[in-house]
Amino acid sequence: MPSLGLMVKAESVNAIVYSIDDKPFGSPYGMWAAKWQKWMAEIPTPVNPTIDTTGKNCGEGQTGPVWFLTGTTGGSAERSCTIPAGKAIIFPVMGSECSYADTPSVKSERDLAICAQADDNIATNLQATIDGHSIEQLDKYRVTSPLFNLTFPTTNIFSAPPGPTQGIVDGFWVFLHPLTLGKHELHFSGLTPGNPTTGTANFAVDVTYHLLVK
Repeated sequence: MPSLGLMVKAESVNAIVYSIDDKPFGSPYGMWAAKWQKWMAEIPTPVNPTIDTTGKNCGEGQTGPVWFLTGTTGGSAERSCTIPAGKAIIFPVMGSECSYADTPSVKSERDLAICAQADDNIATNLQATIDGHSIEQLDKYRVTSPLFNLTFPTTNIFSAPPGPTQGIVDGFWVFLHPLTLGKHELHFSGLTPGNPTTGTANFAVDVTYHLLVK
């Protein structure tokens, strides 16, 4: 197992995660959640990192000081990804989005937030490790974004009507300080139980990233 080499002095592994009250690079967690969702939703389906099982698309649309990593649309993935040195990293262990485009029955900002939060309210078995060390109390890193603008491409993983809309995303976000040069292993997983009454199935995510920071 690789060593936990970090650019911060840490007494515990959670010290490598920005506090939920921090404003990394000038923006609070909720704004970064919105930026992450906009990034992910606006990438066309053929090259969207969320449905990439190998990591070949992990560099799509990456700009600025923070590198975005993604889960799956359900199921597992094992990916390899090279990240430039000095980049912070953010990803949702579990998350859910609602927009006026993909949820046309929702008519207000408040209802968008309730819609986005619904699945995460019952999320369970949340786990995240970096280099084999567990990040604790993931429930403390839950945040709901403010309303944000996005534009769905013609082919998008939500099967939403293309064009501009507004949305809100909720999730359990891990926001890592930059990792040191070299190899690191990141793993995260979670489950949203299905509801036989409504006919929804279990939704599970289990993702391993082999990261190379250079």
